[in-house]
Amino acid sequence: MIYNYLKALHLIFVITWFAGLFYIVRLFVYQIEAFQKPSPEKEILGKQFKVMTHRLWYIITWPSMILAVLFGVWMLTERTVLLTDTWMQVKLVFVLFLIVYHFICHKYFKQLQNDVVKHSSNFMRVFNEGATLVLFAVIFLVNFRYSMDWLYGTLGLIALALILMIGIKAYKRIRDKSS
Repeated sequence: MIYNYLKALHLIFVITWFAGLFYIVRLFVYQIEAFQKPSPEKEILGKQFKVMTHRLWYIITWPSMILAVLFGVWMLTERTVLLTDTWMQVKLVFVLFLIVYHFICHKYFKQLQNDVVKHSSNFMRVFNEGATLVLFAVIFLVNFRYSMDWLYGTLGLIALALILMIGIKAYKRIRDKSS
């Protein structure tokens, strides 16, 4: 019975964690674009985006990540047999990717809080798709866990991600050449 409560809490915090990750990178896009505005618009927008990202990051995203991981680990302690399943091992690799993505977002958050812009808004738009790809992979993996379809779906998703990234870069080069 406790497993179902843990699963519900885990899912709630996974959802809020993803919401935070999706929104924080979108705010990075706007914050970077605000740096290109003339004064006083640049300063007004910059200050507002700093407040918004700070609240989102520390009040929603960080606590959600910690609680999602905590409830996920607790679930695994309740059903350790899941650790022997290949689908779970692959899922945990994706979770590790998401945690790394979270820490990269934290690095970008700190840079932007200090008015350091190292990436373009276009870079952030592409970067924002990282969490989306992990979300799709994990959802399909969990839903098709006991059939080989999860493997083909995961490999297909990775191939799709590579094609999308190549296409985005090619489109940007074409657009830059024509302007």
